[in-house]
Amino acid sequence: MTAKKKNNTKPAWLIKAYDNADFLHSPAGRTLRVLSELIEPASRFRKHKVHNTVVFFGSARAFPEKTARKNLLKLRKKIKRCRVIPKNLRGECRQAEKDLVMSRYHEDAVKLSSKLTLWFRELEKQGKHFMVCSGGGPGIMEAANLGAKKAGGKSVGLNISIPMEQMPNQHQTKELACEFHYFFIRKFWFFYLAKALVIFPGGFGTLDELFELLTLVQTGKTKKKMPIVLYDSKYWNNVINFDAMIEWGVISRKDLTLFKIFDDIDEAYEYLKGSIEKYYVGKT
Repeated sequence: MTAKKKNNTKPAWLIKAYDNADFLHSPAGRTLRVLSELIEPASRFRKHKVHNTVVFFGSARAFPEKTARKNLLKLRKKIKRCRVIPKNLRGECRQAEKDLVMSRYHEDAVKLSSKLTLWFRELEKQGKHFMVCSGGGPGIMEAANLGAKKAGGKSVGLNISIPMEQMPNQHQTKELACEFHYFFIRKFWFFYLAKALVIFPGGFGTLDELFELLTLVQTGKTKKKMPIVLYDSKYWNNVINFDAMIEWGVISRKDLTLFKIFDDIDEAYEYLKGSIEKYYVGKT
């Protein structure tokens, strides 16, 4: 008579903590979720040799010139067909005109990213690894990733889950595209690998990133040299009155040396190239 085999099957309700989705997505599991957003990208970046980045910031609302021009022409044709032009249509047309002006920044971001990526590909032959990095979304972020792609290089995309304006663009390198829930961890990854920052015109998000990272440099919380480029003096001098901040005594005159403002892509490129060569090419 054979003995009955012991049933070692565990009940379905007995779950290991790391397999417990309800726990991992609960308030109690928040620390683990934060650590995951810190550790998982680190593992991925090591695997793909992402050691140094040049980070592009800017408006998510900047369209390519072709798209902006097409939208404006469509609205103007619509207005021509109207006997009485609705107020909202006039407003849309004015916005479309501004979008066409903003599209210049999209085109310039593509050009600068391409020029940098072509140089990075030459550095890679010397064992030096640099990449363009963006927030992974539309607008200037898309332009930065597109420029790298056009130059035959890879680029990083640090996406964020928010209700609007953050559809992932198709030009970021898929294996280097991360999705974040926590803004502060995303900012960590923006800055941790960065060897230079390029800030195009943008809104609240761009200003938030600019001032937080400027503060880290100003206060010496980072010891690395950080070339910071603000692109288009007309925009930045109109939006931020740095001289008034000096007059009010909230910053000093030397704080203005923490960044440089450029109106020309070639000049911005030469400054970034020279700074990276000086501070990092011989050290990476």
